[in-house]
Amino acid sequence: MIKLYKILLLSLTFFVFSLGSAYADPKKVGFIYIGPPGDHGWTYMHDVGRKHMQSQLGDAVTSTYIENVPENADAVRAIRKLASSGHDLIFTTSFNYMDQTLEVAKEFPNIKFEHATGYKRADNVSTYSARFYEGRTISGHIAGHMTKTNTIGYIASFPIPEVVRGINAFYLAASKVNPDIKIKIIWAFTWYDPGKEADAANTLINQGADILVQHTDTFAPCQAAEKAGVLAFGQASNQEEFCPNAHLTAIEDIWGPYYAARAQAVVDGTWSSEDTWDGMDKGMVVMSPYNTKLMPASLIQEAINMEVAIKDGKLHSFEGPIYNQAGELMVAEGEVADDGMLAGMNWYVQGIDGELPQ
Repeated sequence: MIKLYKILLLSLTFFVFSLGSAYADPKKVGFIYIGPPGDHGWTYMHDVGRKHMQSQLGDAVTSTYIENVPENADAVRAIRKLASSGHDLIFTTSFNYMDQTLEVAKEFPNIKFEHATGYKRADNVSTYSARFYEGRTISGHIAGHMTKTNTIGYIASFPIPEVVRGINAFYLAASKVNPDIKIKIIWAFTWYDPGKEADAANTLINQGADILVQHTDTFAPCQAAEKAGVLAFGQASNQEEFCPNAHLTAIEDIWGPYYAARAQAVVDGTWSSEDTWDGMDKGMVVMSPYNTKLMPASLIQEAINMEVAIKDGKLHSFEGPIYNQAGELMVAEGEVADDGMLAGMNWYVQGIDGELPQ
């Protein structure tokens, strides 16, 4: 009788535990977006990542987002809104949300925060980014071969290390195969402004650029290239559908697996503050399909070979000798720039005309 009682008690305990697990409140995961998910660029890919996370974790999480949040005091209010409404994990997905994220995280020490592309951490704040510059190396190689005017137009957002790294990686690869290449840069000082991006694109085209590169968030530059009959690289996602006769390839940002893993860590109670900076080898950066109508098969194969070499660690975007504009040796021959140099890059490589805004 006692033995039967113990068995019934154990069964009841297991049933109650299972019932509690089944009906446990899902973790609430929030996202702060710099633009709208419909930009088909940066924010779009973060939202694709959010949906992937949701599909992987199912009923264990719920998710929401606030879009078009400026990088100012409005960001503090938006982040605080999520924090004060019961969210367990909050992703802030633009560089200049950094201090705002830290400010709110200090107010809510029991909530976990993840800041994209930043470098400031706390016990409840992690940082994450991708090595987009690896894709810029491949794009630069392609541009060096494809340009006929030897002039490349580059639409840049803000002069932060992430963007400067991309410009330098692109130029180093392009000039390696085409020493006559010139790069013209327009700083838009915005991440998301289709009109301003299109204007910058048209200005660069009028200055002789026959290939456009961008580190802004919409497909407006690619569409401007299509209308003008020049070539372009998409940004953050495959934008070929918007400019099929101009789009060579694009760097795609793959956030889904990271978002799923970090949300799972919150569900499991194993989350800890850390920094993640992954690239092609981990699948956080991939190249869109190469346009077979625009690119010769031999060049496509070279690009694919470069992808493999980057993943294998045989090809590096910043392998010396590398000089800055003043002619100072920054990376010696046979050496590779370390992550400290890359993370703080605030100088142009030799050969780039113009002054880097401060």
